[in-house]
Amino acid sequence: MTIPLLESRLAINGGPPTIAQPLELFRSVGEEEAQAAVEVIRSGVLSAYVGAPGDFFMGGPRVRRLEAQAAEYFGVKHAVAVNSWTSGLIASIGAIGVEPGDEIITTPWTMAATATAILHWNAIPVFADIDPVSYNIDPASVERLISPRTRGIMAVDIFGQSCNIDALRAIATKHQIKLLVDTAQSPGALYKGRHAGTQADIGGYSLNYHKHIHSGEGGIIVTNDDHLAERTRLIRNHAECVVQAASPADLSNMLGYNFRMGEIEAAIALVQLGKLKERVASRQRAAAELNAALAGLEGLRTPVVSKNCTHVYYVYGLHIDIDTLGVSRQRIAEALRAEGVPGVMTGYQNVHMYPLFQQKIAYGTSGFPWNSPYCAREVNYDFGICPVAEDLHTRTFIGLNLCMCEFQSSDIQRVAMAIRKIWGQLNALKD
Repeated sequence: MTIPLLESRLAINGGPPTIAQPLELFRSVGEEEAQAAVEVIRSGVLSAYVGAPGDFFMGGPRVRRLEAQAAEYFGVKHAVAVNSWTSGLIASIGAIGVEPGDEIITTPWTMAATATAILHWNAIPVFADIDPVSYNIDPASVERLISPRTRGIMAVDIFGQSCNIDALRAIATKHQIKLLVDTAQSPGALYKGRHAGTQADIGGYSLNYHKHIHSGEGGIIVTNDDHLAERTRLIRNHAECVVQAASPADLSNMLGYNFRMGEIEAAIALVQLGKLKERVASRQRAAAELNAALAGLEGLRTPVVSKNCTHVYYVYGLHIDIDTLGVSRQRIAEALRAEGVPGVMTGYQNVHMYPLFQQKIAYGTSGFPWNSPYCAREVNYDFGICPVAEDLHTRTFIGLNLCMCEFQSSDIQRVAMAIRKIWGQLNALKD
């Protein structure tokens, strides 16, 4: 694709925007999803769960069908449907038998629920830094943070590609801890030919409204471990009413919840699962066209696909060298928005800098669980503990949300034209 350089003045400085009319938003649901929902309503069974032993402890027919088809699609023994991926994270961490005061190492470059699900069980999140190219958790940083209280690693397959699961698995095996993966943003991505999220002890996907599979809200836990699968199912559906155990150890974390998915959401998710391959291919096509169109721009790095990985481009991540360009990230982002580029993100997340972690206040006002007698040591959340993530968030990362619009080839051409127009007039953006 050959993209001409626009000579007109930047829109931020009063010129005409490259994209004068908003691009068509991505519409993820259609007649098939509507028909699936109507069939559920006409059946009269909106949820068949019962929080007690018996046939309906596992939910209704569509929930069970979704679990069976998801297990087959992702190539795992067990898929467990939940009402949100946050619920899935909570159930997964509880399932590994985490104790109060245990530590789980995770990434700050994620949605907050990845870390707060750890706090839910009165365990302590410990934040490792990220790789500056893939933006996934850095295994070397994880290794340095292992302590006698480390119970697990919660990695995240960020933006659409898998973390370095082999390196993380080696660390987990060495220290005899569990490996969990939050693959909320990356269903359909592959690592060595296998689906991201399936090579950990527990993984899973979000079905939130702006994800690749969309049922409004929802999540799918995946695992090949029979014991962990059973424990997530118990936590999902009022475990304390269901579990029968001769040993008190079997009762650990059997505080059950209503994390149950309804039949309408399951029916919609079943239709959406059938569209995942097509959606992944569409976003990979858009990203490839954008990569080609932006090649050669000084001080700009387009997404890098890690070895052994495929990328499904939930976010198209750009790294800008502000020292080379002599223009701040904020000015570039403002110029992109002025040109009509949709879905522009400045930075992502630095979860460890949230007030909850800075002040160490979660339950009540006295600093629990950090100040509880179960915590073996002081865990540091100061600025500077994750320098790569912090620099990306505050200075050098710009993301484009590729799930936001349809992004036909003509749309990608206009986005690329807008970026090249800005790069051709960077001097006009300097303070």
